Amino acid sequence: MPKMKTKSSAKKRFKLTGSGKIKRKHAYKSHILTKKSTKRKLRLTHSTLVSKADESGIMEQLRLK
Repeated sequence: MPKMKTKSSAKKRFKLTGSGKIKRKHAYKSHILTKKSTKRKLRLTHSTLVSKADESGIMEQLRLK
């Protein structure tokens, strides 16, 4: 049986933390930044964790389950 490949898109978008949680970046920070407030852009800069509901699907795409 051939090896299972990970989804390249998921591999580029998500990282695992030391405790096994999945880290992601915020959306809406790539273009049309002039109309967004400085506070909003600053909040979008920082990464956050994936919600529990989406965690299992992402783990499957990364072939960690």
